[in-house]
Amino acid sequence: MVLPAFNAAATVARAVESVRAQTFSDWELIAVDDGSTDGTRAILTDRARGEPRLRVLRQDHAGVAVAANAGAAVARGEFIARMDADDVSQPERLAAQVAFLDQVVNRAVGVVGCGVEFGGDRAAQAGYALHVDWVNSLVTPEQIALNRFIEAPLVNPSVMFRRDLVARHGGYRDGNFPEDYELWLRWLDAGVRMAKVPRELLTWHDSPIRLTRIDARYAPEAFFRMKAEWIAREAARVAGGRRVFVWGAGRHTRKRAAHLTKHGVSIAGYIDVDLKKTGRGLGGTGVPVLAEDAVPAATEIFVLSYVTTRGARDYIRGKLTARGHVEGRDFLMCA
Repeated sequence: MVLPAFNAAATVARAVESVRAQTFSDWELIAVDDGSTDGTRAILTDRARGEPRLRVLRQDHAGVAVAANAGAAVARGEFIARMDADDVSQPERLAAQVAFLDQVVNRAVGVVGCGVEFGGDRAAQAGYALHVDWVNSLVTPEQIALNRFIEAPLVNPSVMFRRDLVARHGGYRDGNFPEDYELWLRWLDAGVRMAKVPRELLTWHDSPIRLTRIDARYAPEAFFRMKAEWIAREAARVAGGRRVFVWGAGRHTRKRAAHLTKHGVSIAGYIDVDLKKTGRGLGGTGVPVLAEDAVPAATEIFVLSYVTTRGARDYIRGKLTARGHVEGRDFLMCA
């Protein structure tokens, strides 16, 4: 298991102890101190005394992607698990994930996650809690692949993957984007199958200083900008020359979809439920906006749905499916 830690003195001991409590005993924990300035290194060094399975690496502060790659580079196991310094693995986590990847029927699966328990206040952090519920609903390789352009379909500190994937497809990339989501999209684009053990085996804490809350690399715009490349690649692969339409003609939706044009996608038109927007060229550009009942046949267009309003995704999916469009072949749900 690889555990990057930066100024995590308040939580890292708890994380380490959750690994030591695993029912699967044949583990190694590589804790990477990413240039901490608090007591993180001392805590890790103390926990490593008398525990040969725990190794502590030290590097100048370079960020979580660099730290995770450093840990993976020295890992000796067949499988590499990930965890963050503020989370807690349940005792059965490693045993369940190793058993999953060892099963003959799952030999084609390269990455296995698990369900996660929301370690926060559901009332005060309702949006994040709903995201946890959504990500926990994606279990099979098919569910994960079809929903990968909505949000990150895996919780990074919950995963275990086959170490040869790093050599074949590269590890985490450091840049102005969420490094874990970029990895999943890149590996999925390369054909890596991903699944989950359908049990909550990690407590995912939502602290006020979590990187996803304070780092610009995890801001919504960074997600939209980064995943546009992979949406464009998938659309080019499956659209087969059909015109590309975006479902959602609102200003915010168009702004998100505009990132696609930088990757060669020509948006032929939009679809919208608001009749005030339909039947005319968008903003005087001549780009048509169609009503939902005027959507052409699947043989003519490929649809990218960018509407994020709660409940809209299921509505659009149902409408397109009822008209004979097949998800993954004729349309993709995006955000």
